[in-house]
Amino acid sequence: MINRYAQSYRGFDYVLLDELLTDEQKAVRDSVRAWVNKSVIPIIEDAAENCAFPEHLVKELGEIGAFGPQIPQEYGGLGVDYNTYGIIMQELERADSGLRSTASVQGSLVMFPIWKYGSEEQKMKYLPALAKGEYLGCFGLTEPNHGSNPQGMETTLKYKDGKYYLNGAKMWITNSPKAGIAVVWAKNDQGEIVGCVVERGMKGFSTPEIHGKWSLRASITGELIFDDVEIPEENILPKAKGLKAPLSCLSSARFGIGWGSLGAAMDCLHVAVEYSKERIQFGKPIGQFQLTQKKLAEMITEVTKGQLLAWRVGCLAAEGKASPAMISMVKRNNVETALTIARDSRQILGGMGITGEFPMMRHMMNLESVITYEGTHDIHLLITGMDLTGLNAFG
Repeated sequence: MINRYAQSYRGFDYVLLDELLTDEQKAVRDSVRAWVNKSVIPIIEDAAENCAFPEHLVKELGEIGAFGPQIPQEYGGLGVDYNTYGIIMQELERADSGLRSTASVQGSLVMFPIWKYGSEEQKMKYLPALAKGEYLGCFGLTEPNHGSNPQGMETTLKYKDGKYYLNGAKMWITNSPKAGIAVVWAKNDQGEIVGCVVERGMKGFSTPEIHGKWSLRASITGELIFDDVEIPEENILPKAKGLKAPLSCLSSARFGIGWGSLGAAMDCLHVAVEYSKERIQFGKPIGQFQLTQKKLAEMITEVTKGQLLAWRVGCLAAEGKASPAMISMVKRNNVETALTIARDSRQILGGMGITGEFPMMRHMMNLESVITYEGTHDIHLLITGMDLTGLNAFG
């Protein structure tokens, strides 16, 4: 099944935001959009229906520069700014949130911490191969008993008899069953949170897949299990100490989600607009009815607001002025916008909207995960509330 409107997709730019983008940003967007149309759109509905991870796309994602584009060129990235990175995530999520998850985990949660907190040897060992898509990486922070409260993590990295041993488990880890490495966060002997790189094949390290998902079905998700995994000292990130390190990675990923979710929203809006002009009821296109136009007008308004919010925070990030609270606002607002648009656009298509011939239900199910992961909808509200009042509502 292929969305017959996909090839006519041109995005939405209601207030001429393109005039604020550089020629490079527009060229990157158009290049990724063309790749998505050619390589992803023809297969994505079947992949989601069959809960099959399209692993063959990993190398192609590396070839188009979708892995760690914000990482400097000397380590395999493109060295682009945050808005260019966001625009790439937008084009990927127009196809599927799972595809964008694969890329944003690789870039923001694996490559970013190695680049920011790793040694020069670690950077040269891992980053170029990750950028090329020679293998996948994953990020181990969330645990079975600790999601929104990472400070309570139980995974430990203990020093014993001259060696480091990792014990514990991580849950809901994108890419883990196929990952060659995992960037894992654990508590050391002093109770400090530290980061390390765990490699596939290390004794005691396993990555069982999670089955039965109704969301992100074209993405692969699993656990990370550590049973006395011996970690060489050269695999410990030397500059990562405390919870601030993994949270900085999440800020990078959340910014990508803020842009990416708009891609899903715009895909749903595009299909709804085109369908409303073709579907005839009571002798005229349903797009001519006031209630349909009300839905469509509200959708484009919210997309436009989300674009401006993401773009502005991206500009601030390039200047080093974007706070985690600002990024939380982008993530929370834009994912909620996308989920509402997916639901409303499905209504415009009526019964056809629940079929795999159109992308609405797939986007809707995916976004139900996106609104929860990397900071739940309510947690981001509390981050904004604390920033606004200076009062901590978490505990």
